[in-house]
Amino acid sequence: MKLNFTPVKTRIVHPPQDDITDILDSLKIKDGDIIFITSKILGIAEGRTAKIGTVAKETLIEQESERYLPYVNETGDFHVNLTVTQNVLIPAAGIDESNADGYYVMWPKHPDATCRTIRHYLMDKHHLTQLGVVATDSHTTPLRWGVTGIAIGLAGVEPLRDIRGEPDLFGRLMHLTKVDLIDPLTSMAVLLMGESNECTPIVILHDYQGIPFSDHASMDEFKISPSEDIYQPLIKALPKSSKSK
Repeated sequence: MKLNFTPVKTRIVHPPQDDITDILDSLKIKDGDIIFITSKILGIAEGRTAKIGTVAKETLIEQESERYLPYVNETGDFHVNLTVTQNVLIPAAGIDESNADGYYVMWPKHPDATCRTIRHYLMDKHHLTQLGVVATDSHTTPLRWGVTGIAIGLAGVEPLRDIRGEPDLFGRLMHLTKVDLIDPLTSMAVLLMGESNECTPIVILHDYQGIPFSDHASMDEFKISPSEDIYQPLIKALPKSSKSK
């Protein structure tokens, strides 16, 4: 199956807040497209920023997290906060200061709602019937160097395929497996976006037939309660944040 991605270079999006309507209006899209857009410019668009020096980053991280665990590595030269934020296990609650001109940038408060707003705006503007919008961020994998991309919010596309009850090659029924449809595509989009000065916060996937479109899709059906997750023993080790809301 061919993947037809188009990276989109844009102007610089400036903290503390910047209207990105002109960027959205410049997109060349059609029915069946999926738009991947970095959480960085969505956070800036919503004013989810704080000037560095006016508040401690650790305070912001704890405020944004459901669970929060400070960590210093054995050599003492690497400090990070491990968190569960919006039901995502991620360092530092996803708060970033790269390409932010002296600001901390937080995730959108409600990424699914942000994606729905953008989706409805673009569908109305271009008279579309099928469109996906996915909010992305970079993410680390335990015990591996490097970052990959994950979805933190979505609208218009189903994130999962449930293959429980289907037979494998030898007729054995699958009992547990659900296929993550959105993160592999998000990872490719984030790879094309780049991580430094590429100024490419949007990637569009055209004509992909491997994912269903849906007006009712959300991250809610994608997320597992920590109490049901196979990593629950590790997640329990992260204390609940005293400042989480």
